[in-house]
Amino acid sequence: MKKAVFIFLLTVCFVPLANAQLGVKGGLNLAELTGRDGESSSYKAFYHVGLFYEAKVLGPLAIQPEVQYSVAGGRLKSAFTNYDSQLHYLTVPVLAKLTVGPVFVEAGPQFGVLLSADQSGQMQVGLAPDGTPAYGNESRPATGNFKRGDFSVVGGVGLKLAGGFSLGSRLVAGLNDINDVKNLSGINDPRLQNRVFQFYAALQFGGR
Repeated sequence: MKKAVFIFLLTVCFVPLANAQLGVKGGLNLAELTGRDGESSSYKAFYHVGLFYEAKVLGPLAIQPEVQYSVAGGRLKSAFTNYDSQLHYLTVPVLAKLTVGPVFVEAGPQFGVLLSADQSGQMQVGLAPDGTPAYGNESRPATGNFKRGDFSVVGGVGLKLAGGFSLGSRLVAGLNDINDVKNLSGINDPRLQNRVFQFYAALQFGGR
């Protein structure tokens, strides 16, 4: 978490102060976990809230670092399992933002630190006496099942409104494997990656 905050503060220190605007934002996350063999994934609705700092660089181009509390995860289902995962992240997107009239597009990297995770539903709960997997309904903390760091690429589009308000949508596509669970052979299960569609409203202080 300290590393993510440091990235945000470092970016703020090195972008121009002229015409810079702070803002708040929040909205809906539609998230899924992709990449696990033998399990189908589906989207779950979560949320995100955060702060951002837009600084003009040249003409319509700006740099926008952010700090967000963002919930990702999704539902995974197989012949024997059907469970939901909630992954609570502190995320720091650092985006290039191009505004033409009221319309803007934005893209850049995002760094995430896992704060906590929970799972609930029908899942493997241990081993049967014969050594085969045993399944049952359970709700449990699952922070140890996932890697602490998540690196993603972000792309989005939005519309600036009067009074400093704006609306936007983004795709946040995870690039690294976040799975940290070992199977019965002691080998990591197939890779998992985050995928999140974000829909948000934002307010810039001092915006026009």
